[in-house]
Amino acid sequence: MGKSSKRILILGGSGFLGYALYKELNAFYDVYCTYKSANKKLKKNNRFIQWDLETELPSMMLEEIQPDYIISALRGGFYAQLEAHIILIDYVIRRNKKLLFLSSANVFDAFTNFPSYEYDKTFSYSKYGHFKIKIENALLRLPNECYSILRIPMIFGKNAPRLKEIKALYELKEPIEVFPNVVLNATSIQKFTQQTHFIINRKLNGIFHLGSNDLIHHNELIDKFCRRLRYKDPLFKQVYNSNNDRLIAVIPKDNKLPENYQINIEEVVDHSILL
Repeated sequence: MGKSSKRILILGGSGFLGYALYKELNAFYDVYCTYKSANKKLKKNNRFIQWDLETELPSMMLEEIQPDYIISALRGGFYAQLEAHIILIDYVIRRNKKLLFLSSANVFDAFTNFPSYEYDKTFSYSKYGHFKIKIENALLRLPNECYSILRIPMIFGKNAPRLKEIKALYELKEPIEVFPNVVLNATSIQKFTQQTHFIINRKLNGIFHLGSNDLIHHNELIDKFCRRLRYKDPLFKQVYNSNNDRLIAVIPKDNKLPENYQINIEEVVDHSILL
């Protein structure tokens, strides 16, 4: 089967999420990506465009590439990101294209007593959560066919920054921070990219929660990873930031994907640890 003629632009294509999406989608679509820092490997790849969010607006790049789908996996200053997204939104409205925005469980971090579902009201105490909500609210004013909001929890995988940190701390015999009172869900990079591919392929719109269907305490999750890595007597630093359990979880409910695109905590660990 040949590639689709649909063109996808991944903003932030050199990051952990963006590059994984590139590898998942490149065989099926006409994919372009942006990267910021000088990188010899990416510079040789004509699918990657060097672009600095902090100093350049995306207008010219959009007109040159003319993507059908834009995936926003950007990192950087909040003000620069907001400016860029204003231009992205204008582009998808004028051209009748689509923007997929990678959001976060942090849009619900003010709610701590229950998990959050797709159409629950957002409310955040953190600057990061506030920023994500601002962009979400701008997208929610668009026609449905112009956007998808993909809210993601903690993501693990072979090259995931969180897993690399656990491995590095263990090697250094340093304590690994765990939060016994935080209840969350998670996903693997493998499942996340498959879910995103499915949403694009099936032309799905709206809000999607791409976390596991079940919940776990943070300290129990990190302990599972350490056990699967066969670590002997890892050191843990227990961090208590509240007296009661705090739930930070984005559970799929209203926009559930087919069963083979769902995941549970055991599968997150399985997907992430290659022994």
